Amino acid sequence: MEYKIILIGCGTVGQGLLEILERKAEFLRDCYQFEPKIVAITDLMKGTVVAPEGLQIQKVLGTLKEGKKLNQYPGPKQQTDDYLDPLDLIEQVEADIMAEMTYTDIKTGEPATSYIKKALRMGKHVVTSNKGPAALHYQELKELAHLNRRHFRIEGTVMSGTPVFHLFENGLAGNDLREVKGILNGTTNFILSQMELDGLEYDEALKLAQQLGYAEADPTADVEGFDAVAKVVILANALMGGQLKPADVRRQGISHLRKKDILEAREAGLRYKLIASVKKDGKKIEASVAPQKLPLTDPLAGVMGAQNALTFDTDLMGKVTIQGAGAGRTETGFSILSDLLAISRCALK
Repeated sequence: MEYKIILIGCGTVGQGLLEILERKAEFLRDCYQFEPKIVAITDLMKGTVVAPEGLQIQKVLGTLKEGKKLNQYPGPKQQTDDYLDPLDLIEQVEADIMAEMTYTDIKTGEPATSYIKKALRMGKHVVTSNKGPAALHYQELKELAHLNRRHFRIEGTVMSGTPVFHLFENGLAGNDLREVKGILNGTTNFILSQMELDGLEYDEALKLAQQLGYAEADPTADVEGFDAVAKVVILANALMGGQLKPADVRRQGISHLRKKDILEAREAGLRYKLIASVKKDGKKIEASVAPQKLPLTDPLAGVMGAQNALTFDTDLMGKVTIQGAGAGRTETGFSILSDLLAISRCALK
């Protein structure tokens, strides 16, 4: 089945998605009856291209690789301004699905939230990897999607392409979720791993993480726990029906930890991890992000490097732990694909 798709944002994640769609086009058609047609792309830095008959993905990627703007795409296209505002694009271009992959603003959720609302009101399904709208406005956006009989899917917002929401929607369907806890930030997990395995001080491990591209020049969002807070709020609201805001989450980062703390824990048979957790007790939902000393028998204690992991405590299956990538070009691109396929499966029923 053919789906007309518009991309809002075509940076690392958007290009990762396009590379997957190009590489797996035949496989997706033959195995899933999924035939995506990218009809428009707009990106603040890379410009806009609109092609109602569909863009040739290989040519789009080639254009971007050469450092050109999207309006220099060499195939058939509609004449537009160099850059078309996403709100105008959503209104003007006929499409079935919008994939929203712009930058995250965890304080306001904008401008992505406005794009999502517009698309849903215009009758388009929405998939996004953007934490801002999901953390700040999940229930409102889910209700708007329901009102318009459209999907609002957010697989890529918590653990990149590692299945969290799909797991609970399908494999663990029927379970009551009592608690979720885990490692939701690869930067801090890498730093803590290096402090223990290589005996580095915090500042040395942070510098290494920055050199390897795991940490930003300003690492505050990661090391002080703000990134994990956004993700745990999404889990609370999407999986437990909560109404939490980031300000409701008790938060402590890892910047105060020293090598001696890590080594003392190791001597006691324990291992430091930055743990994000959300627990439901009746109608009460509480969430926190803080370093914890875990026994080495805990599955989360064995997760090293930049990997992420989550343990679900359920009423029927007990504790179930998943581990995988929490970031990455291909991995997050796959998260968008997994949501697109979920929409396609529902349409085929």
